[in-house]
Order: sequence, then structure tokens, then C-alpha cells
Amino acid sequence: MIKTGYTAWMDAFEAERERRAALGDPDWARGAQLPPEIVRSIQKFQVGEDGDGSALIGKADRAGDTAYGAAVRLFVAEEQNHARMLALLLAAGGAGTLSGHWTDAAFVRLRRLLGLRVELLVLMIAEVVALAYYRALRDGAPDPLTREVAGRILADEERHVPFHCRRLNEGLAGYRRPVRRAVTTGWRGLLGCAAVVVAADHGPALRVLGVDRRAFVAEVLASSAVMASAMLDGPAPGPAVSPAADPARM
Repeated sequence: MIKTGYTAWMDAFEAERERRAALGDPDWARGAQLPPEIVRSIQKFQVGEDGDGSALIGKADRAGDTAYGAAVRLFVAEEQNHARMLALLLAAGGAGTLSGHWTDAAFVRLRRLLGLRVELLVLMIAEVVALAYYRALRDGAPDPLTREVAGRILADEERHVPFHCRRLNEGLAGYRRPVRRAVTTGWRGLLGCAAVVVAADHGPALRVLGVDRRAFVAEVLASSAVMASAMLDGPAPGPAVSPAADPARM
């Protein structure tokens, strides 16, 4: 039987949780060789991944779809697992975590301003920037443990984006098309500004990873076109199958 809607997403998140448990953690004992630029960059992203998600969960529950609320809880758990792995990666490299960072504080304040739609639109800015960042970390980090952790996180983020796109498509469906197009265009503009800020803030790390700042911003903007289209016209009805992370890329 083919499941659709958020029951299918809930099942997909649960299947991924079971797959992750069977796979186990990376081998933290082998240690990590982290250049100082990479340490500072990962520390900032670790803060962004580390949150209880209570505001998002509360808004998801109030949306009235129990399967969606359950799927959001599983999404938040995956984000918390990212924070845990990044903290352990930093520890493997002899570094600690930060107590906070201004970019994360700004995103949290923006996300909590209004309802679920605004929360998800701001969250999607962070998610799309994260796709480019973890891809750069997976492909360019000189350390194998870093590449493995980045590859695992990237695989999760690639599943998260269509999940949020589906909900945003539903949330915007009640508006006329010109309004929806204005929202997605504005979202892409804000995303571009965020990408510029991240590229500037993480510029030293991006150089170590072999990524030009302008190329990083261009990648974020190019990928956003597909997501904006999904928000506007609708993504596929169910979750995409998430392939296991390719060990050759780790």
C-alpha cells in the first residue's frame, strides 16, 4: 500500500532513524585534523543545529495534522543529532563548542515572529545555505572524519528541504498566484542576502575547502530556484527515497 501525505513522511523519518541506529556513529576515536578556520566555522554551524525546536513543534501541533506534528518532531530530532555529531567532531579535533552566535540568534528571532509559514520560510533559508555548506565540507575537507560527518548531515538536509517545501506549498495555496510568486521571490532575495553574510563570515573556511565566496553564493541562489518552484507549484506528493550516504565520498 502506497502512503501519501504526512504519514508517508513520518514513516520515512522513522525508517531513517532506524537506519541511522543500525549504522552507528562514526569512529570518533580516530580523531580529526581540523584547521583553525574549519574549527571556527563548524562551531558556528553547530550552534545553529542545536535547539529544542519547541516553537516549531508547537506551531506544527496547532496546524491540526497529527502525522505532520510527528514528522516535525522527527525532523527536530535529526537536527539535534547534527548538533551532537558536530560537537563530537569538534571534540575529536580537540576543540569545544560555542555557547551562542549572533547569526543563530537572528534566525531564531525571525522564525518566531509570526506563524508556521514564516517559521518555515526562515528555516528554509538556513536549510538551503546548509546544503551548500555541508556539500563544500564533504567534498573539500582534508580530514576523513569531517567528510564523513558532513556527508551524513548533507543526506539528511537533502530530505528536509522537500518536506518543508510541501508544507509551504500547502500554506501558500490559499493566496492568489501573484501573491505566492511575490512571497517566493522575496524569499529568494532574503536567501541571497543570507548567503552573502555566511560567505563573508565563513570565508576563511571556504578558502580552505577550495570554494570561492562568490561561487558559494551562486550555488545557493541557483539551488533556490527549484525550491521556490516547489513552494509555488507543488512538490511531489510524498517523500523522496533517501539513499544511504556514499562511503566513497566520506
